This record gives sequence, C-alpha cells and structure tokens, in this order.
Amino acid sequence: MEKLRKVVNEIAYTQDHAKLSSLNRSLLPLLTVASFLYRVTLSLRRYLYHFGLFSKQRLPVPVISVGNLTWGGNGKTPMVEFIAQWLADSGISPLILTRGYAGGDEARMLTRHLLGTSSKIGIGANRAATATCFLKQYGYLDPKSFLFEGMWVDQTVRSPLNFGKIGAVVLDDGMQHWSLDRDLEIVMVNGLSPWGNHQLIPLGPLREPMAALRRADVAVVHHANLVSKQSLKDIELMMKEVKESLPVFFARMSPSHFFEVGNINFRIPLDVIQDAIVLCVSAIGSANAFVQGIEKMGAFYVDRIDFTDHHSFQTQVQLSYCGVLILHCIIRTVQFCIN
Repeated sequence: MEKLRKVVNEIAYTQDHAKLSSLNRSLLPLLTVASFLYRVTLSLRRYLYHFGLFSKQRLPVPVISVGNLTWGGNGKTPMVEFIAQWLADSGISPLILTRGYAGGDEARMLTRHLLGTSSKIGIGANRAATATCFLKQYGYLDPKSFLFEGMWVDQTVRSPLNFGKIGAVVLDDGMQHWSLDRDLEIVMVNGLSPWGNHQLIPLGPLREPMAALRRADVAVVHHANLVSKQSLKDIELMMKEVKESLPVFFARMSPSHFFEVGNINFRIPLDVIQDAIVLCVSAIGSANAFVQGIEKMGAFYVDRIDFTDHHSFQTQVQLSYCGVLILHCIIRTVQFCIN
C-alpha cells in the first residue's frame, strides 16, 4: 500500500505523463476513470447542498474554516494552531473541530502545543454533532459581546464567569466539510507544489476544481520562503484569475528547537545540526519543505527517507529500519564526499 501511495503521488505531481515510468503510465486509465467518478460524485453533492436537499447547520458562535484544495502539506494544522493560540491569547476560548484522521496524530499534536490555553479540541467525523456536545458542556459566548472584526474583546468576555466558554470554532480541514456554515474560509496553498497536474484525485491532487477558490475569503501560500518571488507571483496571479478580490498572504515555517522523542520537554537548539550529517525520516504531506528547511539550517549533508502522509510506524519496524537507514546514510555520505 505504501508503494502504491507513492506511485499515485508521483503521478499527481508530474505535469508531463510521458516522463513517467511504464508501470506508472499503466495506472493512468484506472486513475482517470476513478477521477471522473469522483468529479461526478462531487458535482452531485454540490447540487444536493445547493437545492437544500442536504442542509447546513449554523452554530451560535463564529466559525473559521481552514482548508485546502489539494491533499496534504499545505500547512492547515499549523495555521489552525496559530489561530487557536491567537484567539486564546485574546481571551476568546476556541474549539477546534477535527476528524481525527489516521489515528488522531494531528489532534494529539495540537493538544500538546496548546496545553495550558483555553483551547478545546473536538474529534469526530460529524463535526456539527461534536460542536453541539462541546457547546452544551462548556457553554458559549454571545458574539455580540465582543467585536470580532475589530479585534477587541469586552472585559465581560475576560471575566472569570466566562472563562472556558467557547467563543469561536476553528474547523480543521474544513473546506470540503459543507455541512457546517462558516464565517471565514481560509484556503492554504503549498507554495512548493500548489496544484500538481491540475487533475482531481486520484489522478491528481485536487480535492475540488480550481473554481472552488471563489468560496474562499482568504488564501495563504505556505512555504513562501522556499519559493522564488516569480513563482509566488505566478501562484497569486492564478488565484486572482479565479477570484480577483481574493486577499493573498504568505507564510513560512519558523522552527524554534528540536526535542527528544522520548522527552518532548527536553529542548535541543537548532544549531546542533550545523555542519552535521542528517537523515530526514518523515511521514508528512510536504517532505520537500521539511528537507529544504533542514538544509537551510546549515547541515553538511542531508539524506532522506520519505513515507506517505500519516504513515503508521510500528516499533519493531522502526528498530529494524534504524540500522539499515544509518548504513544507507553513511554510504551516501561517502559517495558524496568522494564525488
């Protein structure tokens, strides 16, 4: 399954299919049919919502959706964390709604990073039902009690009586979750590989056609520090062609430290990899951004082992891989030095 995912990902981000291997090209007919069926299903679902056969639920607090048009690596979860932290610091207790995909690894990470804040995390595929449960349990603030657009919070909101009451909902990976109405739609874009081959999944990486950008209120191009200024202009121009009034912002990851796997509270300074040999092992949506970020920190040599997004590592497998990967890294480093 891991190999199949890698093959599909390679096809999705290859513009010229003639450059694919014969094995990969043999999958194109099957992926094309599957992509067509996905498009039909997507259109049917859109019409059902448009004509009211599927209804949208409105929550009593403002809802901020953070989503994307393509699969993985667009910076959704870091943006959700940033927004939740900002809201909590402003005296507004946020509720993050997430599906808990792939065992809930992102939800656990958000829990660790937002520990000590007033943030709450609701996990479940039915996010409207999850939100309703949390609102009943903790209560909620009347949006009229603070000026959300003016970024000002009334003293009554900060009072001990209101502490913990939910003031806003942040919808993680919410662009295709149409059953919840939202007040702000933020679309994240991976600056390193924004649209792939421009095809719908599984033939391409698009979860919706580019026209879906018309629903967006804000677009954020992630990994902007790893992309040329011309490429950023091209990405912005392409989005403006779909929605001219769309505000476009740029973001980057700014690592602060490393930590030990067995003790996440033990911080290691970033300069520890200065002039060092580094092996990057990852199971994230944009491994290229991770590797380039490590290279920018001044590592002498960087090698990589990429697994698919949310890959589930097993302890025994990790241990058996360890010796092989270190040996692989040493061999590649020797070759690098000789060349």
